[in-house]
Amino acid sequence: MKPPKPDTFRATDDEARGLARKLIAEARSGALGLTIDAEPFVTRIALAPTSEGVLTLVSDLAAHTYALRATPDVSVLVGEPGKGDPLAHPRLTLQVRAQFLEKSDEIKAQYLAVHPKAQLYIDFADFHVVRLDVREGWLNGGFGRAYLLKPEDLKKPNT
Repeated sequence: MKPPKPDTFRATDDEARGLARKLIAEARSGALGLTIDAEPFVTRIALAPTSEGVLTLVSDLAAHTYALRATPDVSVLVGEPGKGDPLAHPRLTLQVRAQFLEKSDEIKAQYLAVHPKAQLYIDFADFHVVRLDVREGWLNGGFGRAYLLKPEDLKKPNT
């Protein structure tokens, strides 16, 4: 997606990269934006950041699971507002491609390390692990602090 105007964004620096990485690392949920039957749709999903990407667990009972299979290019918003004006707090919109994975023991362990209560249902046949591969990031670090980030900006150094 093209940014609205090149001068809207600041030059990406180490502070912006660090803030974006922190928002991803601390994310336990996010707002998933996609389309269902050509209509915009947003839902909250659980997230499990790992060294290989961000994992989520979806069920066939959820409409967004079918939408992810049909159109895997979606967006996820992370960052929790604190006290006061919610727009003064940092948030990160990730443009991602959803990839359905086999539920290997390693993948399940990575997800369960963040969401241990999912042990109750992770092995159900209608649940699927999805990795969200980042294509681009849009960081709003607070008023007047907007950055356009590439996938390499969001990876931890030396990974």
